[in-house]
Amino acid sequence: MTTTNPGSYVELDDGRPAVRFERVYDHPIADVWPLVSDPAELAHWFPFPEITVDLTAGGEITFAGDPNMPDMKITGRVVAVDAPRHLSFTWGGDELRFDLEPLGDRRTRLTLTNVLESADTAARNAAGWDVCLLALDARAQDGSFDAPHTGATPQWEKLYEEYVAAGMPSGAPIPGRDA
Repeated sequence: MTTTNPGSYVELDDGRPAVRFERVYDHPIADVWPLVSDPAELAHWFPFPEITVDLTAGGEITFAGDPNMPDMKITGRVVAVDAPRHLSFTWGGDELRFDLEPLGDRRTRLTLTNVLESADTAARNAAGWDVCLLALDARAQDGSFDAPHTGATPQWEKLYEEYVAAGMPSGAPIPGRDA
């Protein structure tokens, strides 16, 4: 696995704010697609371990079971599916986009774009996705890593502070920390 974009703030062509990450995995696209589309695989690295998805455009997707926020359930809609190259869905007021690009027969580039409802969530969300992607990276390499929902991580705090120090927009409330 190679990190080609460790996390950056971008403004999309339509002016919406987003954070973006890129990884290159030493696996064919057919092996990476389930990691971002199958609820059983998502549970290993996504912020919520209980996931259901109707993998069709307009289908419902739900997220629950975070022990840090036991009463929270997020329901969204699948925006687009083009298996095995693209999946996007709404996540609260945000949109998540997973784009997969084959690099020959044995490698795949994954681009995760979190289109933000508000720019001030950039540092918070980037730190969260950083932690999640560490778990995904380990999963893709047949390793183990504590899933992001297994408890509060000092690593998230450190990453958040680094993003803020680097000038990424911040200031949004942090669930479980801010009242």
